[in-house]
Amino acid sequence: MNCKVCGQDNNFFINAKILNKYDIEYFHCDNCGFLQTEEPYWLDEAYNESINVSDTGILRRNFYLSKTVSTLIYFLFSRTEKFVDYAGGYGVFTRLMRDIGFDFFWHDPYTENLMARGFAYSDKKDNIELVTSFESFEHFDNPLNEIEKMLEISKNILFSTYLIPNEPPNPKSWWYYGLEHGQHISFYSVKTLRFIAKKYGLYLATNNLNIHLFTEKPINPYLFKLLVKLSRFGLANYV
Repeated sequence: MNCKVCGQDNNFFINAKILNKYDIEYFHCDNCGFLQTEEPYWLDEAYNESINVSDTGILRRNFYLSKTVSTLIYFLFSRTEKFVDYAGGYGVFTRLMRDIGFDFFWHDPYTENLMARGFAYSDKKDNIELVTSFESFEHFDNPLNEIEKMLEISKNILFSTYLIPNEPPNPKSWWYYGLEHGQHISFYSVKTLRFIAKKYGLYLATNNLNIHLFTEKPINPYLFKLLVKLSRFGLANYV
């Protein structure tokens, strides 16, 4: 099986049971560090609901991300421009960012826009400063296809996904595999993100845990990590 990021041959990594019923295989790429499942034939079943019922932290996560993104936009981007939240779910994040004062738009063809109605993104909107996409990369069956769709909107992509260590953990010891819901099928390391950034001529900034940025301009890596840490103090309240 070929790697869906770099195209090189993958190595079998481990078996695991997903959705409590399907024994599947995981494959790891030595070239770019990407970890993927076998072809995910179970996705129709996994997506009976687009937001899985085990995602009990959805509101807390969106409040946390609104603080993080507000801080990063304030210091690294033009806060008066337009922004798009890609794979925006029910629109909670878009609604929060608009309430703070940022001109955010929602995009998600698979989920109903409940909280940001009237602010759906259309291709007619030009000059998008930044695309955000949170807890989506691990869902992508074809990551490069989705990244290229985002790059058509903006060359700056701020996203979240938890990184695998240098050596992939056993599925039984890492919650992020999401075995119970079956929606997480793609996993990235810093090495993977660096490969993707280089492929598209972009720079990478990351906190080496869960918040990452592909961007046209170089960002001081220490500044990026510092801003992510400081965002917990709620700059969003003062923007």
